[in-house]
Parts: sequence; C-alpha cells; structure tokens
Amino acid sequence: MLDDIGVLPAVEAAGFVKKWGATMSWGRGPKPWSWYFKETNRRFPHAYQVWRPTFDQILLDHAADCGAAVHCGEAVMAVDGGAVTLAGGGRVEAGMVVDASGQRALVATALGLREWDSAFRNLAVYGYFDGGRHLDPPDDGNIFIEATAHGWLWKIPLAGGVSSVGAVVDRDYGAGEIRRVGLERFFSSQIASGTGTHNFLDGAVKRQGLTAVRDWSYCAKSMVGDDFVLVGDAACFIDPLFSTGVHLAVSGAHLAAAYVTTALSEPRLRAAAGAAYERLYINQYAHFRELAKLFYASNRTADSYFWEARRIGGSPDDAPRAAFVRSVSGQTAAGYERSVLHHGVLPESFRRALDAETSARRARRMRPAATTRVQKAADVDVRRDMVLGDGRFEPGYVIDGPGRDELPVSGLVASLAHYAGGETLAAISERIASANEADPAGVTEAVLAAAELLIADGLLEVVLTDQPTR
Repeated sequence: MLDDIGVLPAVEAAGFVKKWGATMSWGRGPKPWSWYFKETNRRFPHAYQVWRPTFDQILLDHAADCGAAVHCGEAVMAVDGGAVTLAGGGRVEAGMVVDASGQRALVATALGLREWDSAFRNLAVYGYFDGGRHLDPPDDGNIFIEATAHGWLWKIPLAGGVSSVGAVVDRDYGAGEIRRVGLERFFSSQIASGTGTHNFLDGAVKRQGLTAVRDWSYCAKSMVGDDFVLVGDAACFIDPLFSTGVHLAVSGAHLAAAYVTTALSEPRLRAAAGAAYERLYINQYAHFRELAKLFYASNRTADSYFWEARRIGGSPDDAPRAAFVRSVSGQTAAGYERSVLHHGVLPESFRRALDAETSARRARRMRPAATTRVQKAADVDVRRDMVLGDGRFEPGYVIDGPGRDELPVSGLVASLAHYAGGETLAAISERIASANEADPAGVTEAVLAAAELLIADGLLEVVLTDQPTR
C-alpha cells in the first residue's frame, strides 16, 4: 500500500530497522522459534520497525506534497456533522470527516459507538530503552515475544539502538500489583520473569517514564455515517500481540480513501460503498481477532490464571470456519497461522475441524478436466456488490457464505459460479464465451484455472456421476 501511494521510497530512506519476521518463546515449550515474511511474500520479504513520530511525519509530508492542506497545532475538540470544531474556536466545514484521532476516537466516543471486547481484558506497561542487545542475525530485526507466568513480553528493535519493551498481563492482576508496588517495580518484576527479554536488556538504560494502558480492545458498532468515516484506532483496536495497529490504520486508510472518493464523486453509490468499506475493514479486524484468540488458547509454556482463563474464555472453539480455512489456504499472509499450528497446542475442536478441512482440501486438490461436472457449494452465494477498484469502490461481484470471507471476483468467475449447476466445465466455458462474444479457447483456459482454485477452496464441488459427460 505504501508503494501504491508513492511513499515507499521515503520510508525506505528513513533508516528504519528491517523486520524480517518474528521470534517467539511461545507454544508447546520455551524454546524460541521464528517465522519470516518471505514465506508468504516474495515481493516484500520484510516490514519495518518504524519509529512512529518519523513514520507519521513522512506520511504527513507526502500528503502535503500530493496537495493536501496541512495545518499543524490545530487540536480538534469536536465533530459536528461534516465539520470539526477546533480548540481555538475555529470551525472547518467539509463534505466528509475522516476520524483518524487514534484511541481518543472522537466520533465513536461522542456517538456511543465503541464496544469493548471482553475477550481481551488485558493491561500493558511499556517503555523505551537505549542499549542492550537483541537476537543474533539474521533475526536481529525481528520482534521477540516471550510468554511468562502472568502474560507475555515484547522487545522490538528500533533504529539507533533503541528498543520498545512491554509487558502484557491480566487487567485486574496488573492493576492490583501496580497499586501495591508501583509502576516501576511492577514492570521490573515482569521483565525479570522472562529470561530472554531480561537477558536482552542487560546493560540497557530506560528512557524517561513508563506508560500503562488497559482495556484497549474494542470495535465501533458502525464505522461510516452520512458525513464521517472512522479509520485506524478510531474505528477498532485489537490486542497488540501481532502489532496490527499500524497495519489496520494503513490498510483502513487505503479503503477509507476509496470510500471518500466514491461517496463524493458518485453520491448515488455512497451507501453501498460505505457498507463495502465497513465489511472489508471488519473482515480484517475479525481475522486478527480470531488469530489472537487462537494464539492465546494454544500456548502451553506457562501455567497460571492468565493462561487458563484465556484457554477457556479465549479459546477459538467457536471460531468461524474461515479461521481454519485460512490456516491451510494460503489466501492471506498465513505465516502466523502455519507457525502456531506447528508450535502450539490447539484446542481439540479446532484441531478436529482443521484436520477435516485439510483432508477435504487434499481430496479436492486436482486440476479439473474439461469433462468435470461442477456445482456451486450449497452455502455459497454469488451476488452483485461494491468491490474495491482502482482507488474507489465500484459495482462488481463477490462470492461468500457462512463462515467465509467475502471474495471479490471477476465477471468471468462470477459467471462460472452462476452456471455451475451440474454442467461440465467445457459446457460452462461455451456458455460464457457465447454470452460475451469471446474467444472460446481463451475462456476455457481461464475457466479451468479459476475452477481449480474454487474447487480447492470448496466454493465449487465436483459432481460425481456415472452418466456420460459432454
């Protein structure tokens, strides 16, 4: 996304630490293990451990270079319709207000939209350190996450020898201990409980004070209105286990820009585009939420109230089918999923469901011949809806069903699914080619390739019949 908007060269030149993956002491035992972005993304095999003041300034300067009118030092006090009220009493009118106010969540708070997530009743204390050390190369740019008796620790290497270090614990336990011994002693005791993090901080010096936050996981009941759209932490925030805050903010901004463009340029599509924005954003949020629940439920490196409560209350036993379909499909950046499946102790019902889905996919994983008869799976729907196009939302087609992520598809794939009622792929190809006055050979090739993927994913089913096929 940074590449798409033209700001990636500036980010690359900023000198941020390259993050090649993550290293964790988590799962069946305390021995650290790693996963890498290159496993699922060859084009961009690393991310960046950004220093937010610098990263945010780069994005702000880029916005100004692209023509945005930027005003610094203008605190927004309230949002009223398509306008904002400034601390100095000024008022700015707009056709649309994008609330990117972070966890202050101006609009969601004012309208009572924010709903707290009871699955993550945690508290975090964090600070920044100079010096110390990190993992050995090639993992020296990785985040290090370590499970402890009362929760988990993080250590993130930043440029200039600085590290972000934090401790996550149960909300009630943490609040009680902080009242009893104070913030500094509480933080030190948590760091001391993790051998890896503690050793990395040998000789490190803490910068300034510590910060404590609690009950941070939430999601707005609605992310769009007639004259506003929520994005980033102003819309939702999940447990920091996967460092998803900046990802959701950047991804959400990408979607929000498309929504605003569509809403202002084509008012008749405003409502449909708003619904599409919200669906796509919540899909991402839900994916990371289920993944965090799975990670908490699968850890066995520590045994305490914190972990037992999250194995029971946070267990993804009732996770939607999509949670374990993602784990084997490779449709998303599945490095975390594959790692936790290998290193964690999965809840029994999740493991059974995963085994069943894996076996079913293995049986389906074949290249369909032209004589293969197919039908749409019973729980799958193909419909016209708004999809993300080139910088805006536009009418298109999606395939979805219970427990599945909405999948935008081309008109050809939508036609394939629509005509899949027991006919052969050859016959379906002929119908599509005829209806679109297209080259039959090219259509057949595209239909066979699409059918292979749809069959593997269970969206199409092969019809088993002894009848002669065309």
